[in-house]
Amino acid sequence: MIKECLQFLRDPAKNLKIHLKESRRRTKIERRESLTESQLFVMELARELSWICQKADVLAHIWTGEDTWPPAVCDQFIMEIASILEMKENVPMSSLIGPEVCVERRDWRERLVCLLEGEENNLSNSKRAIMDWTHSQRNMHPCGIWPGEGVLLVLDDMEMQWKRGRLRHLQAAVELLIWVALAEHLDKELIPRLWLVQKQRSQAHGATSYIPHTVWNWICHAAVDVTLDPDTAHPCLFISEDGRRMRSSSERRDIPQRGQRFDGWPCALALQGFACGRHYWEVEVGDRDWRVGVACGSAFRRGYGFLTTAVGYYTLRLERGSELKAMGFPVTPLSLCPKPRRVGVHLDYDEGQLSFYDVHRRSHLYTFTERFTGTLFPIFGTAEMLQELVLSPASVRVPCHCRGTCLFG
Repeated sequence: MIKECLQFLRDPAKNLKIHLKESRRRTKIERRESLTESQLFVMELARELSWICQKADVLAHIWTGEDTWPPAVCDQFIMEIASILEMKENVPMSSLIGPEVCVERRDWRERLVCLLEGEENNLSNSKRAIMDWTHSQRNMHPCGIWPGEGVLLVLDDMEMQWKRGRLRHLQAAVELLIWVALAEHLDKELIPRLWLVQKQRSQAHGATSYIPHTVWNWICHAAVDVTLDPDTAHPCLFISEDGRRMRSSSERRDIPQRGQRFDGWPCALALQGFACGRHYWEVEVGDRDWRVGVACGSAFRRGYGFLTTAVGYYTLRLERGSELKAMGFPVTPLSLCPKPRRVGVHLDYDEGQLSFYDVHRRSHLYTFTERFTGTLFPIFGTAEMLQELVLSPASVRVPCHCRGTCLFG
């Protein structure tokens, strides 16, 4: 009697389990049928990468359909990756030595426009190139590529941010693992140029933008010593004797009102100016109000006019401790989560790029793209009285947080 009762309870539960399993399978099939070819391709690429790179469990969210990217994002991503692989095969290393040579024969964004206008009827060639590359990687690395503890920490962080809804898609995780695989075979000079020309110039300011360590080191190798020019400093700014520290005050100094001095916004220029090449510097910023970037030597410095790209200023600005902005024309609001404490500035004059980074997180904040002319001077501004703005020496790097030997080289 008891056995019959248990059987009576067990059968409905078993049937319910079978029904739920069949329902999930049917839902999954219906979801896949509603996806575009590009979306399905990205799912397949994520599966391939999970075989190529060890411990790439985060990609399961993509190839199982949990994280589905919009079709336009998939198309753009496919064109970008295919263009990078094309450059890897076709660009001679010697052409990357001189900064005056453009490393890209055809910008991937132009190719995407051609696609949308009908010049290219589909993405089959790009997809084929990517899949050929993944198959070659699997043949060369039958046991998979070990991405390193540093990369795994980044992937864990991305997965957590995605689960919390702070990261819209896991595209950055796919890109990072592709760069891990590329770094196994590419010249050290080619990797960062590919990143800066291809990826960073098109990086949406709202996207998570971790930087491969090979690119980060290449950027930091352009470090230069920058010091403040007291003759350009606003009268309320106090500058240290070594020209590396600056804070604001409620009192104005009794100093000569020279034409090159700021008399409105609390800013100062650097003594060093740049008219070619690559240059990188880091700044410890405050919590409430600061400005960092570059300014044209001929830009006005009087009054309270808007210091934007329209008048020769390329800067990031934090206002009231809560609004981080790229001061372009128009102004672009940026994410303030988390708030950067140390900002890196990379000027590639010849490529026409000025990029900003959160140094502690090694992530990209924003890039201005412009055809620069004349001499550009680093500019610094602060309205904070208790916290100094500090210019770091070129020889000083943020300590690595890796356990044991640094994983970032």
